[in-house]
Amino acid sequence: MSDEFPDPGEGNSPAAWTAVIIMLVAFSIGTVAFFFDVQVMVWVAVALLVIGMLVGYVLKKMGYGVYGAKYTPKGH
Repeated sequence: MSDEFPDPGEGNSPAAWTAVIIMLVAFSIGTVAFFFDVQVMVWVAVALLVIGMLVGYVLKKMGYGVYGAKYTPKGH
């Protein structure tokens, strides 16, 4: 029964990890900046969030995504 739906493997690639780390840093900076009311840094964090998404997309297109040519899955 578990063979019906193969593991999609989404999110476990260099492209995904890089994008997520960049976006986590952006959210952290944005949260602290919002708390201390530093509006410029909030917008810098928003820009960094968008950059993180673009980096993930570009790395995926370069072959570092889940089914990319340069990605080698690791065993669990």
